Amino acid sequence: MKKFLFLLIAGIFAHTVAFAQIMEPVKWKASIQEKNNEKEILFRATIEDGWHLYATDIPSGGPIATSFTFDELVNASLNGDIKPAKRPHEEYSSLFDMKLGWYTSQIEFRQPIKIEKSNNFKITGYITYQACNDVTCLPPTKFEFSFEENKSAATPAPVMTPVSFNKKTPTSLTDQEGWQPVVEEIRAMSTDPISQSNSLWVIFISGFVGGLLALLTPCVWPMIPLTVSFFLKKQQSRRKAISEAVLYGLSIIVIYVGVGLIITLLFGASALNDLATNALFNILFFALLVLFAVSFFGAFDITLPASWSNKLDRKADTATGIIAIFFMAFTLVLVSFSCTGPIIGTLLVEAASWGGTLAPAVGMGGFAIALAIPFALFAMFPSLMKQLPKSGGWLNTVKVVLGFLELALSLKFLSVADLAYGWHILDRETFLVLWIVIFAMLGFYLLGKLNFSHDSPVKHISVPRLFLAIVSLSFSLYMVPGLWGAPLKSISAFAPPLYTQDFNLYDQEVHAIFHDYNRGLAYARKTNKPVLIDFSGYGCVNCRKMEATVWTDPIVKKMLEEKFVLITLIVDDKEKLKKPIVVEENGKSIKLTTVGEKWSFLQRYKFGANAQPYYVIINDKGEPLAPPYGYSESVPQFIRFLHKGLKEFNK
Repeated sequence: MKKFLFLLIAGIFAHTVAFAQIMEPVKWKASIQEKNNEKEILFRATIEDGWHLYATDIPSGGPIATSFTFDELVNASLNGDIKPAKRPHEEYSSLFDMKLGWYTSQIEFRQPIKIEKSNNFKITGYITYQACNDVTCLPPTKFEFSFEENKSAATPAPVMTPVSFNKKTPTSLTDQEGWQPVVEEIRAMSTDPISQSNSLWVIFISGFVGGLLALLTPCVWPMIPLTVSFFLKKQQSRRKAISEAVLYGLSIIVIYVGVGLIITLLFGASALNDLATNALFNILFFALLVLFAVSFFGAFDITLPASWSNKLDRKADTATGIIAIFFMAFTLVLVSFSCTGPIIGTLLVEAASWGGTLAPAVGMGGFAIALAIPFALFAMFPSLMKQLPKSGGWLNTVKVVLGFLELALSLKFLSVADLAYGWHILDRETFLVLWIVIFAMLGFYLLGKLNFSHDSPVKHISVPRLFLAIVSLSFSLYMVPGLWGAPLKSISAFAPPLYTQDFNLYDQEVHAIFHDYNRGLAYARKTNKPVLIDFSGYGCVNCRKMEATVWTDPIVKKMLEEKFVLITLIVDDKEKLKKPIVVEENGKSIKLTTVGEKWSFLQRYKFGANAQPYYVIINDKGEPLAPPYGYSESVPQFIRFLHKGLKEFNK
């Protein structure tokens, strides 16, 4: 069990480090060759030591198999299936609990082709693959390839080599009506101090305020019991506890400033949102929280390997202790991305638009400091709690209560992956049933009706324990009407949206007419109505809160349904586009392969924003009519926002 826990934790840590260091253990080369008077594409993969590349026939439920996708075949066709040059090494993988095949060092794949016109053909596509080592797997990666020949008879034949993806001619997506950027118009309308002031102090304060707001988001809550439980196990002096708590806070700041800037600057403003809605990422943290919950219930203790423990005994200041604290900080940063990603994205986009690298660093510093201070205090708290008299089993009761809470909160991460990929394994009623049972069991535990093997006998119920039991049981009963469609506004940020529920008697929801920008714009021209664009996301908890608390207001509902053409664009929708789209952004060519990537690019390209929820009112030409509206549960303020857009449209 200890070995399994260590591998799981090490795997998650290595997974996060891979993002920070941008590992590329597999290098691809592609070329067209002639063999026995037949042409073929040769794909050669060079694999670093310690890593392996999976074969093309991986069983369902395993890692990502190596696959070859051909997008365009002009005057060319495939002549049979692609074949590897050698058989893969086959071995049982304890990580995936199945027999898998993989390649190490180097492997070649050959795809026979027929070229109808040797002086005029085009072949494009991409390879999807996943690299793994003994403890971790990197996210699925793509390698694009392109071959084309277009010459006259008098022109010498050039050497046929893969065309660089970054040299492709951009698609005409951004030339469509309504896609033209309106960033300057939005900035002129906005009263946001970030876009109106040139003071680095303003950016720092804005980042600090964003960090304080992030503390109120539900994605940060699971890390409070994780932090407490981690430092609770450490036997040390008060001075040592304070120094490690400070190190924990500094680690949070360094990671947020460093990793956040690296990912965003290298991969674009939507990278944090992409990571937050990644299925592997969310399932790993779902499993991690369930693992901690089971540990808190007393099934086992999560401890470091014995070799690490011995080193800690011999030398208290060994590097292992620092790494462990740094890993906890990494966990906090990544878990909180589900909610803080949009805040960080907006901050970086606005700050980076000033044209310097100092402004984003200052903004991220303010954000990280606001988030790190309270967690450093949480880290100090366990050692102070250790010095209190251990009367009865109160300390174990705290751990069990935290276990119930972590079990409930783990479902949020599974729900994000479920929504983004459309699995439908955790629809709203299933989610609510699990929460009702969990919080009912928590109430019975606090009343002493449910005991674990390591619990102390409960002779009487204290007043605080009684009140906590009342709160837990009342909360459980509060959620019961949700099974029939009650909106349950207080948990709308956690629960899946109402439309995922099969049996729903509630009829006050507001649903968008369109989920496609171009179609919605065309409908607005026919009906002569203004457009309200709702940039949303499956993993956006604040979007669910706005839909449940603001949109259901009778006045707002009537205006949205009668006065506007409502278009909801989901920026983390993983549905594949029929055909990949290549666009230019910040001087680079990027490839959009999913519906969510397309709408995320629209938000960045046209409006210069990356936060969700993000509401903007435009006319049928795509011109803004009012300053954009972000997350605010003030119904009167949202109504004023709608009225202002209508007033400008009627002019």
